[in-house]
Amino acid sequence: MTRFVLRVFLCFILALLGLSLVSISLPASSAHAQQPTVAIATVTGTPIGPYIVVNADQEVINVRSGPGTNYPSVGVVVAGEMVPAKGRSAAGLWIQVFYPGVEGGLAWVYAPLVTIFGTAELPIVEEPPTPTPRVTPTIDPTLAAQFVLEIPATRLPTFTPPDPLEIPEFEQVGTGRVGGIPVGMFITGIGLMGLFGAAVSYLRER
Repeated sequence: MTRFVLRVFLCFILALLGLSLVSISLPASSAHAQQPTVAIATVTGTPIGPYIVVNADQEVINVRSGPGTNYPSVGVVVAGEMVPAKGRSAAGLWIQVFYPGVEGGLAWVYAPLVTIFGTAELPIVEEPPTPTPRVTPTIDPTLAAQFVLEIPATRLPTFTPPDPLEIPEFEQVGTGRVGGIPVGMFITGIGLMGLFGAAVSYLRER
């Protein structure tokens, strides 16, 4: 019986200790859960001003360091991408846009490939100087001479005139007479003799 009472007393003491620990930890936890009374700053969108959008018929366009194809390409912009516009060239063919990642954060796109949105008119921006090539290409004459091929001259056909044509000349030996009688008369006589013979033969048959 004494042991049972002792156990009940010990459980009661442990319960009191547990309640005291919980009561001590409650203010600390409530302090952590307390909401701040200071106003929290809210993020609000700010208008970006004029901007350009790549036309739908262009999958991707080049972004250059200056307003011209002689300037190097520094990146690309894909179709439908919205980029803030900062200015334009004097002729209006190139648009200066905000393009982070390049020196100064500004680059240029070709105006006919994009559509400009926004009511503000773009200011004219002075064009940057044209870049000069860092290395001037030179040709080694010794190396170039190895690739020069000597093409032999084409031999054109030559014309040799033929020898002059020599027409032989024959001397007429005959006199045109048969036995001292002209050839025409001789043939006529033979013909008459034939007719005479034919007539005699005809008369004999009768």
